[in-house]
Amino acid sequence: MRNVRQPEEIHPRLEMTQAVRRLVVKVGSSVLASKGRRLDPCRIHHLVFELSGLREEGREVILVSSGAILAGLNQLKWEKRPKDIPLKQAAAAIGQSRLMWAYQEAFQFQGQMVAQVLLTQDDVRDRSRYLNARNTLLTLLHLQVIPIINENDTVATEEIRFGDNDQLSALVANLVDANLLVILTDTDGLFTADPRRNRGARLISEVPRITPQIDLWAGESSSGMGVGGMSSKILAAKMAVASGIPTIVANGKTEGILGQIMEGKATGTLFLPELDRMRGRKRWLAFATQPQGVITVDEGAKSALIQKGKSLLPSGVIEVRGDFRPGDVVSLLDKGKLEFAKGLVNYAAEEVNEIRGCRSTQIQKILGYKHSDEVIHRDNLVLLEKSL
Repeated sequence: MRNVRQPEEIHPRLEMTQAVRRLVVKVGSSVLASKGRRLDPCRIHHLVFELSGLREEGREVILVSSGAILAGLNQLKWEKRPKDIPLKQAAAAIGQSRLMWAYQEAFQFQGQMVAQVLLTQDDVRDRSRYLNARNTLLTLLHLQVIPIINENDTVATEEIRFGDNDQLSALVANLVDANLLVILTDTDGLFTADPRRNRGARLISEVPRITPQIDLWAGESSSGMGVGGMSSKILAAKMAVASGIPTIVANGKTEGILGQIMEGKATGTLFLPELDRMRGRKRWLAFATQPQGVITVDEGAKSALIQKGKSLLPSGVIEVRGDFRPGDVVSLLDKGKLEFAKGLVNYAAEEVNEIRGCRSTQIQKILGYKHSDEVIHRDNLVLLEKSL
């Protein structure tokens, strides 16, 4: 009897990466920086070679790149990254063209067309602008163009900043329904301690679920080149995996790192996606919006929202804060002031305040009109991870 050859078992990582058709790659300033605290053209060419290779394999690629302020520092001959927002904006304005020129030159050598896209938080807070950004990016991908995205530091202020490009990359991955988010930094991934200070630090190869212990292992940026440390990457991973997008944090200074990742090798830290992927509208609500107010609810209302999947009725509202209008996004807090949900409200703040604690049948009598029985309809509400 002939031996029947059994099919080779495919490693889970390789199985995952083989299925990737659209990915977002985020590159931090520390990856692009040379020892002289300026853009390293050699590293940019190596990165571009790998990204172009992924595109030639038929994958759709979006690059989210920091480095504008870094490039501006060199042009201005500044030794340290400024803390003042106007100075950061000036450095970014000077450095952004230098950064794009470096990418343009490197991609042109590979025969790959690219496009520059600058975003601020306001571009994704507004639902229509969110969809416009999505349509633009999908059109560029259809044209086989690699979009290069950065936060628009030139016009961003403290109130509208993404905070860093780690979170921006997660928002972009959500925006385009990516199959994978890769965050390239200057360390090999998530460690149990800072490997620069603790030789016994152990690399975490895989994170099935982001727990409080994972948050404790994350630290702040120590390179001085960017504003995001490992804690920022953990937050970005939380945003991505909640939408069903696996995320890998790896060392962007390792030659051939993207090839290793796509070959399924156990490099970096893999954050596994949640199985219950949020739908597009709820992803936008959860991650891309800035609440315009706060509604505090009683325990009965919270239980009905979380356990029974109900809408928020005025009878469950106990406090209203902020100046919001119908259609605005608000945060829902419990009596302990824990934010557990976000939603699109049907009534203005003063209206909710007038009908709070009342039955839906009383809305018409109190206000003289009634838009809806619900303060927030279940279809326009998303529960946040920390409440589950």
